[in-house]
Amino acid sequence: MLKQQLNLKIQQKLSPMQIQVIKMLEYPSVELEERIREEIIENPALEMEEGHEEKTEESHEEEHKTDELTSADDLEWAWNGDNEDYSDSTPEYRLYTNNHSADDKEYHKEQSSGQDLGEYLTEQLHTLSISPKEMQLCEYIIGNIDSNGYIRRSTERLVDDMATTTGIFVSDEEMLEALKTVQKLDPAGVGARDLQECMSLQIASLLKEGNASVESYKTAADIINRHFELLAKKQYDPLLKKLNIDKETLEEALSVIRKLNPNPGANYGSSADTISQTIMPDFIVENINNKLIVSLNNGNIPELRVSPEYTQMLQDYTSNSKNHNREMKEAIQFAKQKIESAKWFIDSLTQRNNTLLQTMRAIVDFQREYFLTGNERNLKPMKLKDIADIVGFDISTVSRVSNSKYVETEWGVIPLKHFFSESMTTHDGEEVSNKEIKLIIRETIANENKQSPISDDALTSVLNEKGYKIARRTVAKYREQLNIPVARMRKEL
Repeated sequence: MLKQQLNLKIQQKLSPMQIQVIKMLEYPSVELEERIREEIIENPALEMEEGHEEKTEESHEEEHKTDELTSADDLEWAWNGDNEDYSDSTPEYRLYTNNHSADDKEYHKEQSSGQDLGEYLTEQLHTLSISPKEMQLCEYIIGNIDSNGYIRRSTERLVDDMATTTGIFVSDEEMLEALKTVQKLDPAGVGARDLQECMSLQIASLLKEGNASVESYKTAADIINRHFELLAKKQYDPLLKKLNIDKETLEEALSVIRKLNPNPGANYGSSADTISQTIMPDFIVENINNKLIVSLNNGNIPELRVSPEYTQMLQDYTSNSKNHNREMKEAIQFAKQKIESAKWFIDSLTQRNNTLLQTMRAIVDFQREYFLTGNERNLKPMKLKDIADIVGFDISTVSRVSNSKYVETEWGVIPLKHFFSESMTTHDGEEVSNKEIKLIIRETIANENKQSPISDDALTSVLNEKGYKIARRTVAKYREQLNIPVARMRKEL
């Protein structure tokens, strides 16, 4: 039996501009530049302000010197703990040296540049006197080598893939011979199928270079080829017995092994990513007379405007309404759409900048002591909700702002996510950031006796003695997050 029923339902829909603002928030500075270029190409009613040009390093340095001579009161916005009005204009950005230690991989984001690995291998390949068929097989293998220099497929799989994709049928033996040819190319270790083979290829190359008479090199080769599992587990006592050598000889061999490169292709670009990538901060925080200046890094982002020509064209069309034909009406509609789209885009950028600045300023206010001192122990426990409550935004908005964004400080280029952390409670009931716990773990391990590394149980005891209530499993989790291996893997002779 059919029945009619009236239901009331409240539904919230985002406007096209709101959707555009949300997308804008997710873009880091470099991606935003690209997005603006695309929009300018697609929309003829959108254009850059006249006179915009990307400033050079030298011109920025001059501007930076001028800024230093300006009093703090004359700056756009001086952070002193109070929310003040601010200008949308922002200073240019100049990349500073990252002052963090090289072992702090959380900050070190600069990728190595150089010639593409595939091109480099192919150039060498074409200097060899091999048959056209083997040349074809070698080129196919090179195309399957990843950015670290490894071939992650078996020869059988390569044979099947080649038959499927190219229609060329070869035997497993032919593919294996081609792989051996590729493995003879520079850098040594390239084309390996696993770490052991990579190190074996490198030590073999070193022995060919005239090191065969050196005992440490021969011992290193023996360890890699015959006792790799013991080496991987750092079981040195069994190694001494099996090789029948003393500790000094083993240490010399291990010194040779440590110089081998586990990722021989890492110093080259890959076919999938040939462009050198360097982190471009989205914010700049400067300490001027103990006042924290927060600004957006919009140095290469152009000022936009609606094209005056398009605006004038629309006015001309609409003023001549008597002579409107079909083509004229379509032209008016097209111009209206493009002008409206340009206005939306410009307004979206303005809202993005305002949202980013408000969020970053709230973070700086919350973590003021850290930004003044650079001391990790001054970082407070901070969640997305803490900042969302301060600025009055939704948690998802704060998440979009902090995701994939970086800030330039006196202490280096730091990801915004670094400032968000869980809280831990001490025996005194004080809440501290888990960053402080991680710092103690890192320092304790750095100062440990490498012949008898400290275990997770011992780390837990150290932290408990310092007043931090923490479980062993939490210590293990933080150690793994710091990319520090377990105690037995840190053991040295």
